[in-house]
Amino acid sequence: MSTVELTKDNFDEIVAGSDFVLIDFWAEWCGPCRRFAPVYEKAAARHQDLVFGKVDTEAQPELAATFQIQSIPTLMIVRDDIAVYAQPGALPEQALEDLISQARALDMDEVRASVAQAGEPGARG
Repeated sequence: MSTVELTKDNFDEIVAGSDFVLIDFWAEWCGPCRRFAPVYEKAAARHQDLVFGKVDTEAQPELAATFQIQSIPTLMIVRDDIAVYAQPGALPEQALEDLISQARALDMDEVRASVAQAGEPGARG
């Protein structure tokens, strides 16, 4: 599967309708974004069971603002509608593969429990 262009019109549908989504926030003028693009495309070809989305921050400023994207490229991973990773910076191929493996290995029941606990009043002490 190639990458999917994510917009404010399709973002919720695609992300909520998928178990595992990688999102690349990028812009055409961004040199590191252009260098990361082929690495991201190769990973998308290798991991066809995952959704690889791209958000053009120039064309979709509302999405960039919603996720407080301040530096690009920023990679976000969403599993079961929970953002489990979000960091700026272009990753080399092996680092991206390692990150995908780590995200696949997450126990989402534990993640959901942790998110629920963090959301409770007083849980943070």
